[in-house]
Amino acid sequence: MMSKKSSGKSTPGPLPVEAVQELIGRAAAMLAFSYIPYSGFAVGAALLCDDGTIVTGCNVENAAYGPSICAERTAFVKAVSEGKRSFRAIAIVGGKDRVITDYCPPCGVCRQVMAEFCDTDTFFVITAKSQEDFRIRTLGEYLPESFGGSNLK
Repeated sequence: MMSKKSSGKSTPGPLPVEAVQELIGRAAAMLAFSYIPYSGFAVGAALLCDDGTIVTGCNVENAAYGPSICAERTAFVKAVSEGKRSFRAIAIVGGKDRVITDYCPPCGVCRQVMAEFCDTDTFFVITAKSQEDFRIRTLGEYLPESFGGSNLK
């Protein structure tokens, strides 16, 4: 795990700090669009594609709960539906009443969706309290020994 808590210009692992901060900012902007009438917990995500495109997403709740979709999956579904298949990193932020107070790691379902499209050793998950206070982990750190398409061959 890599952590960064300063405004320096060093490179935190796989991406320049400016790129990480842009992803966090784009994810934070998505909190305003979250549809959260039941939990009040907003989540925003910004997915960095290999070609440099950033695809954003927010969580959308449903009264039946099961049909709800997380911000991370929203971003992946949007990207895949536009023909994107290669990804470098995702930034995730979230908090009650749209206020970021702590790191917001992806749920298990989102981790599995990420593993469908990403190499668990080279795809990075950024969780953040702010653009200066963030953590970077590989997807493999979040989902060790994951089940994927190769298991079905």
